[in-house]
Amino acid sequence: MAECGVTTPVLVGVGAVQQHIEDYECALEPVALMEQALRNAAVDAGSMQLLSLADEILVPKSLWSYTDPGRLLAASLGAHSATTLLAEFGILQQSLLTRACQRIKDGDADVILVAGGEARFRALCAGKAGVEAFETPQNGAEPDITLQPQDEMWSSVESDSGLGMPVGYYAILDSALRYKQGLTVDQHRDQIASMYARLSELAADNPDAWSGQVVSASHIREHSAANRMLAFPYTKLHNSQWNVDQAAGLILCSAGVAETLGIERSKWVFPQAFTESNDMSVVASRKDLGASPGFRVAGQVAMTLAGVDFNDIRFCELYSCFPYAVRVQLEEFGLNLNRDVSVTGGMTFGGGPLNNFALQATVKMAQLLRKNPAETGLVTTVSGLLTKQACALWSANPGVREWSCADVTDQVREQSDVCEVVSNYTGKGSVAGYTVLHQGSDPWRAVAVFDLPDGQRTVAYSEDPAMMEAMMTQECCGMSYDVSAGRFQSH
Repeated sequence: MAECGVTTPVLVGVGAVQQHIEDYECALEPVALMEQALRNAAVDAGSMQLLSLADEILVPKSLWSYTDPGRLLAASLGAHSATTLLAEFGILQQSLLTRACQRIKDGDADVILVAGGEARFRALCAGKAGVEAFETPQNGAEPDITLQPQDEMWSSVESDSGLGMPVGYYAILDSALRYKQGLTVDQHRDQIASMYARLSELAADNPDAWSGQVVSASHIREHSAANRMLAFPYTKLHNSQWNVDQAAGLILCSAGVAETLGIERSKWVFPQAFTESNDMSVVASRKDLGASPGFRVAGQVAMTLAGVDFNDIRFCELYSCFPYAVRVQLEEFGLNLNRDVSVTGGMTFGGGPLNNFALQATVKMAQLLRKNPAETGLVTTVSGLLTKQACALWSANPGVREWSCADVTDQVREQSDVCEVVSNYTGKGSVAGYTVLHQGSDPWRAVAVFDLPDGQRTVAYSEDPAMMEAMMTQECCGMSYDVSAGRFQSH
């Protein structure tokens, strides 16, 4: 075991809250949910003093209107000297935990609060009543620190084809992985339906999950009025459920502070190793659409740093925004396809508050590790369109080495082949990945990423009903089509 020094970072308090209140006027707004989660975390740690001692409050951006939610939290929690940080969309949720641990280890901070939350269910209920749910206004408030991504997550060539919501991008990536693995379309559909049926079972055993309903694989697999197809082969129940009211609060501090405040050792959860890749590339440019060099490298380095093998880890939460995210992690980590991939029930059934799920998952993981101190837990994170990747290993005991974090961005960039994406191409192209987008209950548009003879890429679409039907019944990756002015058709 590594020695526990005065500045060793430890997670000492965790709290998660959710509300299923249809009366939007009685339901708490997002920042109030975050406040409650942090208060719960302080109760969990056994020290309310941690809140007022906070040196920094970190919050990931979501769909609420606050410009500096950390400032609202600081005021309500009595953390008057805390600096505030807002991480914009495109920043890994894991990056907030990495920053907190690094600042504590370096002696730059003693106590850091991390909170995130969403109240989309509340907003949905208000919208049904024809009004907008109230949120505390902030007139020009700005956080002390803002983290922003450096590059774009999609290209105009992609959006011009009809791609907009993430589900279409992920379905395209999954078609490429299916083709790479030699699965038929039906085998692939069966596999992802069974995977998500199991997630519903795990959620039913999790009292903090948004949904407690076990759903059959056959219901998840098929298009229906209650479970419509969004982007073939993904139905609604393959999709992250973001219309939830959920929040998470985590309190990290130095071991020295934890000792001084008398926080019981049974509450301490130690970060073992964190890895992050912040290399950014748009989906259509990725030479191997069915691979994730980011997860491959991040996983290998995390295992090396912590001296563990992911296959020996019983508790894991693989980021599950869509089936491809889970499947490509299993592939890149070399994990057993039949293993449980979640401790929460995943983002469809456990609940997927936008840009906050990794924090929710870390709360659940910490609670499990306290009860199972011999175990190590893995929590992974995705940002964007599987654009960035991160791995975090935690344990209730100090690891064999001190906590460390590796930014593997440069290694990932070296191992990532990208293609130039062009528009207005005319000629033949071979399908690298595709999906059929649906609107309402009907197929709307087939969208495909094409490999071009000169090594470039383009994205094109077809609204031909026969083409869309064919792409939903047979494997079309690897097939050649005529492409012109952003559309494609058979030779």
